[in-house]
Amino acid sequence: MQLVIGFALAIIIAYIAYRAHSLNQSGAFAATVVGTVVFGLGGLEWAILLLIFFITSSALSRLFKKRKQGLDEKFSKGHKRDAGQVFGNGGLATAFALINFLYPESNIGWVGFAASLAAVNADTWATELGVLNPTSPRMITDLRKRVEKGTSGGVSLFGTLASLLGASAIALPASFFTGNWSLLPIITLAGSFGALFDSLIGATVQAMYYCPADKKETEKHPLHTCGTETVHTRGWKWLNNDWVNFACSAFGVIIALLIL
Repeated sequence: MQLVIGFALAIIIAYIAYRAHSLNQSGAFAATVVGTVVFGLGGLEWAILLLIFFITSSALSRLFKKRKQGLDEKFSKGHKRDAGQVFGNGGLATAFALINFLYPESNIGWVGFAASLAAVNADTWATELGVLNPTSPRMITDLRKRVEKGTSGGVSLFGTLASLLGASAIALPASFFTGNWSLLPIITLAGSFGALFDSLIGATVQAMYYCPADKKETEKHPLHTCGTETVHTRGWKWLNNDWVNFACSAFGVIIALLIL
């Protein structure tokens, strides 16, 4: 019965998000799958953590949309999340909800679930709030080098503080629901390190392209915003932003389990 209720709630939330233009059709389908597993197998506490990530990330994306005008050319996708983005951000969390269902006596499921969401939430908050930094960010692999806002691998003071807040926004309720406040610093650190790992991948091995018309580096492929075909310049071609997000969540989980 809980699974049926979870499925119904997932459909309702996915439909609302689709109508609000936070998800496209494939994203709504993927969100239904993720929501059904998390809501249905996990329960209310699990659903709340997932909703905190989805609602805050969507709200920040809309709130600072004007601030990011002109930066869309750098990102591979827009604010409407598709299936790749949903599974990239929530796929690992879904897997840990299933692990908890199979092994309810272990706390690994809950910790892994919370850490994975803390990592992607930290990364999302850093991306959305990092644009508020008054100066250009610095490349994480060379802090002496300043880069344009929105550049993969760029880090800033505002972005780093935002990642800490984003991670703690998941860590706080995750600790409260279990009554285990030792999880608060663990999950917060895990999420923050996951976001930094995301930046490191973005600066090194993520697939990046170049628009010969606009003379801009971008994640977009095969066509840039202007319609020009982009040229691969560095990184692994298969490692797009969706896989980077998945790696971000995975690294957060690894850090949390190592500290635990």
